[in-house]
Amino acid sequence: MAAPQYRVDPGLYEYATTRQREVLEAINEHGSMRAASKSLGVHNTVAMQTLRAVERKAAIHGYSPQHDLSRKVAPGFVAKGHSTLYRRGEAEPVLQWVKTREDAEAREQVIREAVAALMDDVPRAKPAPVPKHGAAHLCNVYTLTDCHVGANAWGKQTGADWDLKIAEEVLTGAFQAMVNASPAAETCVVAQLGDFLHFDSLVPETPTSRHALDADSRYSKVVRVAVRVMRNVIDASLAKHRRVILLIAEGNHDLAGSVWLRQMFELLYEREPRIEVIDSELPYYVHQHGETMIGWHHGHLRKPDHLPGLFAAQFPTIWGGTTKRYIHTGHLHHVYEKEHSGVTVMQHPTLAARDAWAARGGWISERQVTAVTYSSRYGEVARNTVTPEMLTT
Repeated sequence: MAAPQYRVDPGLYEYATTRQREVLEAINEHGSMRAASKSLGVHNTVAMQTLRAVERKAAIHGYSPQHDLSRKVAPGFVAKGHSTLYRRGEAEPVLQWVKTREDAEAREQVIREAVAALMDDVPRAKPAPVPKHGAAHLCNVYTLTDCHVGANAWGKQTGADWDLKIAEEVLTGAFQAMVNASPAAETCVVAQLGDFLHFDSLVPETPTSRHALDADSRYSKVVRVAVRVMRNVIDASLAKHRRVILLIAEGNHDLAGSVWLRQMFELLYEREPRIEVIDSELPYYVHQHGETMIGWHHGHLRKPDHLPGLFAAQFPTIWGGTTKRYIHTGHLHHVYEKEHSGVTVMQHPTLAARDAWAARGGWISERQVTAVTYSSRYGEVARNTVTPEMLTT
C-alpha cells in the first residue's frame, strides 16, 4: 500500500518568504518532508523546520485552522488570545473573539527566521586577505554608538545637519580614521553599541514609548544605508586586523533592528573565519582579552553606576579570571567616565547631530568617537579620538 501523501495547507503560503514557499510547494508536490528536502538538495530536516517556522508565524497572526483559528489579525499585530464558542456536541465553532497586541518576543523569533530565509540566496562574503602584522597582546575597541541612521536634523534649529547622506559619510569616514590612528593590533572589536537605527519600523517613532521622531526618508532606504555602513566598517577592520569581533548591541531605538542586523551579518560573513559575532540574547555583552575584561551595554536598561555589580554577577568566571576590567556604554550622548572598585565604566558620546527634541531641551554634547587599545596584561594602553570636524580639514 502506498504511503499517504502529506499535504500543506495552501493558506500558509501567505506567511512564507519566497524561499519558504518553494519548500512548502515541494512538500505538496512530492508528498513527504524527506522527498521534498531531497528534491531541493538540502538536509532532510529542512522541509519540516521550514513548515514549522511558517506555521508559527501564521499562528502569531491568528491563522491555524487545525486549532480552529481562522481570524487573521491586522498587519503589525499578533494574536494574544482567542475565545471560541462551540455548541454542545458539535465540533465546528459558532463564534470566535480574537485579542491582539504587539508581541516583542514573538516578533523577534519571526525576524530571525525571516532573515535566515532571506539570506538563503544571498552570496556570502568571501574571505578577505589576511594582514601581515598585528601585535597579539593588543586589542583595539572601535565604538560606534547612538549613530541614529535615518534621523533628520535641520542645522538652523539643531546646530548641525544630519540625514542619510551625511550619516554615511561621517560614520564611514570617522571609523576609517579611528582604524588608521590605532596601533597594529592582532584583534579588534567593532562595538556598534545600539541605536544605530533611529527608528524601528515603517513608522518613525520609538518602539516602546511611541514618541514621534524626525526621520529622513523611508525605512527601506534607512536599512540600505545602515547595511552599507556596517559592511564598510567591517571591511576596514578586516583589512587591518587578523581577528575581528563584531558586536551589534540592542538599543532602545532599534530593539528589532539590532536583531536582524546581528543575524544578517552573522550569516553574511559565515565563510569568513576571521570574524566572530557576539550573539547574546541579553543586552549585556563581554569579551575576555587575556587578563582584561571588556564589557558593553547600551545604557537604556541600567545606569552606569549599576553596571559593575551586574557584570560581576552576570559574568563571574570572566570577572574572576581578569585583573583589568572595563565596561562601555552609550545612550545619553555625552562623555562620562568613572572608576569603581575593580572596573572602569566609560560612557561614549555620539557622532550624530542632535535632533529637534534634544535642541529644544538644551542638551549639548561633544560629537566624537574614541578607539581604545587594550593590552592582554595591562588593560588600557592607548586612545584615539575622532571628531566630525577632523574629516573636513
